[in-house]
Amino acid sequence: MGSFPGFSQEFFEFFTDLSRNNDRDWFAANKDRYRAVVVDAISAFIGAMAPRLAEISRFYVADPRPNGGSMFRIYRDVRFSKDKRPYKEHAACQFRHQAGKDAHAPGFYVHLAPDKVIYGGGTWMPPGPDLQRIRQAIADNPSAWSRVVEDNRLVDSFGAVAGEGLKRPPRGFPPDHPHIADLKRKSFFAMRHVGADEARSADFIDDVEVAFRSATPLMRFLCETLGAEF
Repeated sequence: MGSFPGFSQEFFEFFTDLSRNNDRDWFAANKDRYRAVVVDAISAFIGAMAPRLAEISRFYVADPRPNGGSMFRIYRDVRFSKDKRPYKEHAACQFRHQAGKDAHAPGFYVHLAPDKVIYGGGTWMPPGPDLQRIRQAIADNPSAWSRVVEDNRLVDSFGAVAGEGLKRPPRGFPPDHPHIADLKRKSFFAMRHVGADEARSADFIDDVEVAFRSATPLMRFLCETLGAEF
């Protein structure tokens, strides 16, 4: 089984320094440092997660390549943003379903920043047709959705399924539905929020695996709803 020593203090210090110097000149001068303490560490973590993830579901991909794999690029898309900082001030990776084409597909996720570490599973802002299918599945099968949100391991690990929601019920769904709070959601995920200290521990990879396993009721529901294998 893959092992990982934890993320180093230098890993998080890079992002602390980047947050104070988020410009192209600084990054160009520190690009070798970025590759050594960030990219190599994320790649190693993804590689160590691969056999663990395969035991959870063989349909999710752990690809340690720095480009085109499970690691998110550090470059921000600033074309339509008022925030013109060119670089993300965190590292992240997504273990995406093999049928998924982008970050909106159901996946397992790890986010690493000096002030917060987040990990778990779900789907973020799925496209309209997929969101409609998820909402319809919840509306049509309330008992099946209850088994997801009331699963003991999921509740113990994450508290609840979360995700930004609408202020009003979506069109076509009854406002008195027992799961109306979930029907309003635009994203569906179960995430743990911890400090960077946890990610520096050699136990971190075990904690992530436990969380991924605890998120499987949600992931299975999403996959079945969207016609993907789990």
